[in-house]
Amino acid sequence: FAARKALNKRSIQTQRRFWTRFGRNVTTWSPVGAAFNTKAQRRLNLLEKNGGLFGVPELSCPEGFEVATKKALKKTECLLEKACCGPPGVQTVEAFDQLSDGLCKVADLADFVKVAHPDPEYRKAAEKTCIEIGTVVEKLNTNVELCQSLRKLLDNADMATDLDADTRRVAELFMFDFEISGIHLDDKRRKEAVALHVKLLDLNNEFLVGSHMPNRIATSVVPQHLHFHFANEGSFIQVGGLHADSPDDLVREIAYRVYLYPNADMFECLEELLKCRYKLAKLVGYESYGHRALKGTMAKTPETVMSFLQLLTDKLSDRTAKDFDMMRGMKKKLNPRNSELMPWDHSFLSGVVRAERYNIEPSLYSPYLSLGACMEGLNNLFCQLYGVSLMSEQPGVGEVWSEDVRKLAVVHETEGLLGYIYCDFFHRSDKPHQDCHFTIRGGRWCQDMGQYQLPVVVLMLSLPQPTKSTPTLLTPGMMENLFHEMGHAMHSMLGRTRYQHVTGTRCATDFAEVPSILMEYFASDYRVISQFARHYETGQPLPETMVARLSESKKVCGAADIQLQVFYAVLDQLYHGKPQNCSTTDILKEMQQKFYGLPYVPNTAWQLRFSHLIGYGAKYYSYLLSRAVASMVWKQCFLQDPLNRDMGERYRREMLAHGGAKEPMLMVEGMLQRRPTMEDFVDALVSELEPNFETFMMDSES
Repeated sequence: FAARKALNKRSIQTQRRFWTRFGRNVTTWSPVGAAFNTKAQRRLNLLEKNGGLFGVPELSCPEGFEVATKKALKKTECLLEKACCGPPGVQTVEAFDQLSDGLCKVADLADFVKVAHPDPEYRKAAEKTCIEIGTVVEKLNTNVELCQSLRKLLDNADMATDLDADTRRVAELFMFDFEISGIHLDDKRRKEAVALHVKLLDLNNEFLVGSHMPNRIATSVVPQHLHFHFANEGSFIQVGGLHADSPDDLVREIAYRVYLYPNADMFECLEELLKCRYKLAKLVGYESYGHRALKGTMAKTPETVMSFLQLLTDKLSDRTAKDFDMMRGMKKKLNPRNSELMPWDHSFLSGVVRAERYNIEPSLYSPYLSLGACMEGLNNLFCQLYGVSLMSEQPGVGEVWSEDVRKLAVVHETEGLLGYIYCDFFHRSDKPHQDCHFTIRGGRWCQDMGQYQLPVVVLMLSLPQPTKSTPTLLTPGMMENLFHEMGHAMHSMLGRTRYQHVTGTRCATDFAEVPSILMEYFASDYRVISQFARHYETGQPLPETMVARLSESKKVCGAADIQLQVFYAVLDQLYHGKPQNCSTTDILKEMQQKFYGLPYVPNTAWQLRFSHLIGYGAKYYSYLLSRAVASMVWKQCFLQDPLNRDMGERYRREMLAHGGAKEPMLMVEGMLQRRPTMEDFVDALVSELEPNFETFMMDSES
């Protein structure tokens, strides 16, 4: 043990050594930088046995999912008896958490494999496992005997009072899961609740798939010279997106009108989905689906959310009007014959205004932002803030699903190994084109083994592969996304919750994005960037003026960008409120005028592409509220010194360590040393748009 500890200490010191230059044009990298700036080199060991995906022996082949599922379900039966028959107390909650952990370890892994594994047989087997485990979870959520064992504990005032805060909260969260499944209803209404749950699973899936399906239009309708912008399908042209960044006005307009053209089946699906959500919420005792969804969040009620969104709109109104005027001016300059500002112009024109004002061409930045350099930057940042290092490890045979996946051990200087991050960063044709974080295994204290179950996560990006002569070079946007997703990963790694039900990112939705958005502030600060951003060939540092221009450019048209998000969040709230005697399109038209400002385009239905209604139903506002919290934490705690270890430790102690085991607003209060109001959050977002005059001074001097 002592030898292992000494080895860990030496490794940390080695990892902390930053890039070093020998001679004029040669840059060497620390182990973590080298792991990401070169193609993966797998050692060949013919004697090494296939250890299975993520080191799970059963998953050395697709059929292993069936074995792992049966094993988990058999263990579930034993734990179910323990949870139902044991005397009420802390051990009841521990048994519930073990039940949850046993199923989540298989279901979460399968959830990832079904979307990310290149082998269709693995994906198919994982999909089957997800369905089987999902069915069991639904049965457990309506198991009256299981619920009663928990109710006995919570209804006994003396016993409930004796529970520690974490155990009490986890018990209440499990009870909430029972209640939203209709456990407290009579047999007839409980069966109705279960039927609605099942129906919603199908409707959710149907809407999610349909929201990404392309639309098509007759080739003859689209001018010949624009055909090459779209996919060709015989006598039809297929439009699979908004083409929002196309420099051609007509391409953007065609894409907008065709892609958002209403689909009758999708209309019916969305109307039915919203109706079922409302009906289920009412059945289990809530005023609306929004009231049910917001229980346990920072906002708590739809009324608070709407108040936040209205106040933000009011305080942004003058800035938003100026932003739209700037875009109109740019459109008139680019296209004098058609200068009316339309919804398909927002993304493109705001980008043009930014680029013209600040000269932020991404290709100027990329040579300084090799993936290896950025990973070294993250490693250095975590070392300084938390005493944590990222160490590259060689995966075992069969442990990863693609040869280009890197494995990182997260090691604390005194606590030792905290967990593992699998980095699936590179583009593959069969891989989802989205940046995301997956929990594969949650952390929890294992009483029977006397040790902590280490968390395991996957970070997925879609970056270009390195070549023999050039490492993967990131645009500023890619670098920010990397920092963002690593914020989620460190939330999972640094949490040390007793129960896996509330581990890491398993917390209130409007709090879950705070750690990731906060990392974006570090990614924009020159004191952080200057430690790693070096030209991959010459070793020259990224000039401070370029970083300052990039930061200021994000404020250009920032009010209009926030207002667009407000509009989406309002729409989400109204769709999940009390039913109104009008269509989802009627609501959209009215709210677009009131909360956005650019005109509604007839015969379009943007809401049918609003896929966030599935995963973020009634919670889309979370992005804005999380950004407000992150802004306040940054300004109050890190702006003065972004590398301050004492503040990093406080941040871990007050916010990251608890996962979802503590009320989110209490965590924010602990960090800020005061309880912020919704007005404070609005002011934080508005103040982000204030220009930094130092930047103008730097530009004029250079």
